[in-house]
Amino acid sequence: MMNNTENARLRYADIFDLPHHRSAVRQHMSLYDRAAQFAPFAALSGFDDMVIEEARLTDSRIELSESEIDLLNAVIAGIADTIENGGHPAVTVTRFKPDAHKSGGSYETLTGIVKKVDPIEKTLVFYGSEDIEDRRLPTIDIPIESVVKVELREPDRV
Repeated sequence: MMNNTENARLRYADIFDLPHHRSAVRQHMSLYDRAAQFAPFAALSGFDDMVIEEARLTDSRIELSESEIDLLNAVIAGIADTIENGGHPAVTVTRFKPDAHKSGGSYETLTGIVKKVDPIEKTLVFYGSEDIEDRRLPTIDIPIESVVKVELREPDRV
């Protein structure tokens, strides 16, 4: 009994040792171009991105109690008083940033020097860098309604 390799050799014995044909008219295809013909076809373009986006987790917003809101407002009022008296308070703020694509969001923490508390826009405005004289970086505005925690820092520990 013959195995498949011997069977194939016998079946194609008349052409087995002939030289490989090369076209005189067409240029030989590179291995890279030949491999590209067999590359997988993405019939559902964007599907992988959609699956990754759906799997991405978001946090839900913590609802502060009335007493926590009062305490937060008192700390922010203290920051405004310090600025009004010529001080430059260094603080760490934790805020909730809503997700642009799905429900929920994420919590961000920013440490910096507060430039002003804007009661009209209801924002905390931070200097763009630790050097308050440096005007090259834009200020950072944080809506007060998104703030869930404020901690005062020592000025040299920003």
